[in-house]
Amino acid sequence: MRGCLAIYQREMLILRKKLFRQMASMSVSPLLYVLAFGFGMGRDVQVEGRSYLEFLIPGLVAMSSMTQAFAIASEINIARFYWRIFEEFQAAPIRNIAYVTGEVLAGISRALLSVVVILVIGLLFGVVLHYGVSFWLGVVLNSFVFASLAVCMAMLVKSHADQALLTNFFITPMAFLGGTFFPVDRMPSWAQELLHLLPLTHAAKAIRSSAFGATPDFFSYGLLAGLGSVLFVLAFYCVNQAKE
Repeated sequence: MRGCLAIYQREMLILRKKLFRQMASMSVSPLLYVLAFGFGMGRDVQVEGRSYLEFLIPGLVAMSSMTQAFAIASEINIARFYWRIFEEFQAAPIRNIAYVTGEVLAGISRALLSVVVILVIGLLFGVVLHYGVSFWLGVVLNSFVFASLAVCMAMLVKSHADQALLTNFFITPMAFLGGTFFPVDRMPSWAQELLHLLPLTHAAKAIRSSAFGATPDFFSYGLLAGLGSVLFVLAFYCVNQAKE
């Protein structure tokens, strides 16, 4: 537990040092999406009986919690390739499971902060939805999946440039195709089948249903929890391999 808290505290100290810049960075993309899509294109558009802006905010929550949780991989890579901090972790009496848990919790914390930023932006534009337990559970599970994936990928890449490639070819396409900006059921049937393989599709569905006050599909929660657990185990395995 001490090792886990030490890893988590280190990441939070780094985040606190650049908190204002980080929050400003977290707000730029959602603000642009709200202005461009919510007002520029979707002012008079109704989706599932609600305004497009109300439809968009939960999607941005799902997308941002994914990207910010996965962004912990960049912090890990900076520590590995530039500061050589990972070598110090290797020498320190910190168990691998503590390291993985601390980094995953740090990724989840970053994601939760980004969600708060988006909800504030939504509030400024008059969007008030239902943010109950099921809403935050969906956010946490989505963050858990991508924070675990981030730790796993950070151990596998050989350079910071490789990490950028993963983001460009995996995270960015998912951000636009995972039901964040449009209903997946409006796509062709073959595309729907493919998009339902993406974890973000299920996260966006669960988060949006909860935000609209409807009963969410608990299959999505179970899938996210199961996938996150598998990726967490893979992250632990990758850290073991990296330390050997």
